[in-house]
Amino acid sequence: MRGRKPNPTAIKKMRGNPGHRPINKREPKPRRKLPRAPAILSDAAKAHWRQLAPILYDMGVLTVADIDMLAAYCEAYARRLHALEMVAKSEQVIKTASGNLIQNPFLGIANHAMDQMLKIAAEFGMTPSSRSRLVSTTTQTADPFEEFLATSRVAEALDA
Repeated sequence: MRGRKPNPTAIKKMRGNPGHRPINKREPKPRRKLPRAPAILSDAAKAHWRQLAPILYDMGVLTVADIDMLAAYCEAYARRLHALEMVAKSEQVIKTASGNLIQNPFLGIANHAMDQMLKIAAEFGMTPSSRSRLVSTTTQTADPFEEFLATSRVAEALDA
């Protein structure tokens, strides 16, 4: 496939469909539900998930299909946090056994994690530039049946 990757319909609608291209009416629509953090996440990643997931859900960009991508973002955040803590304990430049000065390897880990975070953040509209293209959807009304499923025991049974 050539060209830019298409934006999800939810993002297009939030941006007001600036290209005025037809909206894909057959795009899969995963169930909107505030997912729990996967058990496999580290403690720092889970803490970040608990902060971030409700925000993304309220923005209308988090569904059950996005669990893995948000988990990847949160783990990259936790990895960056740990690496920066390790840099703070020593220095940005360290001396090798042979006496050469090199960049602290943890600084490279922190930078790589930040790159991963930026790529994923843009997908969720979490950067200032990607968010500036969105239009608020806070006035949207939710589907009553979806709300019923999300708050009932039926949803728990379906997830089991």
